[in-house]
Amino acid sequence: MNIKNIETEILSDNWYTLNKVSFDHQMKNGEWVRQSREAYDRGNGAVILLYNSTTKKIILTRQFRMPTYLNGNADGMLIEACAGLLDADNPEDCIKRETEEETGYKLSEVKKIFETYMSPGSVTEILYFFVAEYDDSKKVNDGGGVDNENIEVLELDFEKAKSMIATGEIKDAKTIMLIQYAEIHNLLKY
Repeated sequence: MNIKNIETEILSDNWYTLNKVSFDHQMKNGEWVRQSREAYDRGNGAVILLYNSTTKKIILTRQFRMPTYLNGNADGMLIEACAGLLDADNPEDCIKRETEEETGYKLSEVKKIFETYMSPGSVTEILYFFVAEYDDSKKVNDGGGVDNENIEVLELDFEKAKSMIATGEIKDAKTIMLIQYAEIHNLLKY
């Protein structure tokens, strides 16, 4: 291993944990160099694309995201796939819970397609990606989230959603990845 002498200092633990990690890193030439990085630990998460192969529609959400607002998104609203943090759940249970809370659809089966680090230079989170087919029989409530969440549920034609990536209406990486997965794997069977 080319890492040793790891020291961690908590910089913030108000919402999640921001750590400053200092360590010695061995370079290719054998020299040891002291380095430090900040790493944000918010836990791991799960995300899902709900699709209907009969109607050729998908379910997405729209909600306010402060970091996008701070970085130039005029109203801070972001269109994205249903997602949430695992908390104490396993990824499958988490995404089933989040789907029902955010979209109003109760799922009995989901398919895990892959997992990935979304921003490995600064965030420790692994995101577990799922897909599941939905129809009206799975609708149990209006969705919208819990507590102070203010989530709008969107049912979009798949072709429209794909075009919204090109127009910049959909800018969320996890959502773009799921739409591209659906396209590559022909989930909506055009």
